[in-house]
Amino acid sequence: MNRRDAIKRMGVLTAGAVISSTGLAGASGLISEDNSSMKILAINGSSRKQGNTGDMIDIVLSELSGQGHQVDKIDLAGHTINPCKACFACAGKRNCVFSDDIFRDVYERMTDADVIIMGSPTYSADVSSTLKAVIERASVVSDTNPGMFSHKIGAGIAVGRRAGAMNVLDTINRFFLNKEMFIVGSTYWNIAYGRLPGEALKDAEGVETMRNLGKNISWLLSRIS
Repeated sequence: MNRRDAIKRMGVLTAGAVISSTGLAGASGLISEDNSSMKILAINGSSRKQGNTGDMIDIVLSELSGQGHQVDKIDLAGHTINPCKACFACAGKRNCVFSDDIFRDVYERMTDADVIIMGSPTYSADVSSTLKAVIERASVVSDTNPGMFSHKIGAGIAVGRRAGAMNVLDTINRFFLNKEMFIVGSTYWNIAYGRLPGEALKDAEGVETMRNLGKNISWLLSRIS
């Protein structure tokens, strides 16, 4: 059974459903028929390769290690992602036609993944400009080539100093929902707090939230792999 067929059997879930720690039990009727390796992609939208956002992503991924899944991670730090030109030349081509930055590679890895984890620090009460460019361009390419993200699993991660982190999650989750993806949540919003590198690791509740997020993703994968 492939991933999409398995998810369709879940019954209680529909495309764009939000899956949280309290809602996972509703899908318990699905029994995995094989142990196929699933592809997990994490995109770190921070300007720091290993800052607080990277630390939180790694905590989530640590809960998914040793299970036979293929884990891929993209750090956008040091890369430029140009904004969408709104030319719609991507229609029917299944990727952006411009190759003057790394977006084409990022998009190909997104469409190849079964799980997409997006993490971002809070910049001006939203995602980083680099991640926003990825989201905007991926939205247009997938809109002109429908179904490329249907039934994938998505999880957003936000890190903030104080306020604005919920806006980060909203931006990421709106992308997932609009692309017919399933969103995984945790015991609290997928948020950790910290400003300087390493500070988010001192946020005990945030760290536990990330661990539980990883466990929830693992739980769902065990039911559909």
